[in-house]
Amino acid sequence: MVTHPPKGLHGQAMEELGRRIIRGDYPPGSVVDPVKFETELGVSKTVVREALRVLAAKGLLESKQKRGTTIRPRADWNLLDSDLLRWQGSSAPSDGFLDDLAEVRAIVEPAGARLAAARRTPADLDALRQALDAMAAAGTDAEAMVEADLAFHRALLDAAHNELLSRMEVVIEAGLRVRDRIVHGALHFSDSLPVHQELLDAVEAGDPDAAVTAVESLLAQASHDLAAVQAREDHDDTATDPLREETP
Repeated sequence: MVTHPPKGLHGQAMEELGRRIIRGDYPPGSVVDPVKFETELGVSKTVVREALRVLAAKGLLESKQKRGTTIRPRADWNLLDSDLLRWQGSSAPSDGFLDDLAEVRAIVEPAGARLAAARRTPADLDALRQALDAMAAAGTDAEAMVEADLAFHRALLDAAHNELLSRMEVVIEAGLRVRDRIVHGALHFSDSLPVHQELLDAVEAGDPDAAVTAVESLLAQASHDLAAVQAREDHDDTATDPLREETP
């Protein structure tokens, strides 16, 4: 299940308002002004009303008589909603968001790899091989690498043949897309093809333990690459910010 920004005026309005809420432009408890949105977005009252209805269904908003429409507490948000995950991962995701996603991947993907090694079919192996070939062909094309990496991990979860586990793809994709965009966009990262190949070999051999070990190595490498890029960016920001320079 690959998620994309919605189309049409209703979808575009919902997308913009959702991003603003997730970004914290409107804190929990604040009152939403539909008329202001109509003016800012240049859309009709009907479009804004539909956008707010969808956002309410995602747990972001609530409407009450005499109080109007307000932003609900974060604890009420449907954080596993594909749109919310995508919005949280856009722009500059917080360290907490990235840490949460890394923990979920560490829980889900080893279990998925273990089941995949026991249940994979020839079609599953073909999907994994095609994704790995696409990763190799991507070269320095960051967007192509991101899409190929996502395809590999989707194929891995599908190979477990557990419908509920496959639905965790939306969380895995959110974490991967954010991490890959940061790391591959920097063009300075470890070669992940060998560890992906090890994982494919373990699944193909029907070796659950080896598959788990390969996934854990892959996740460790992913975390290391992300930390290295973030540390370099922090260092660059410090070096170029005169307010951070120490006085003699």
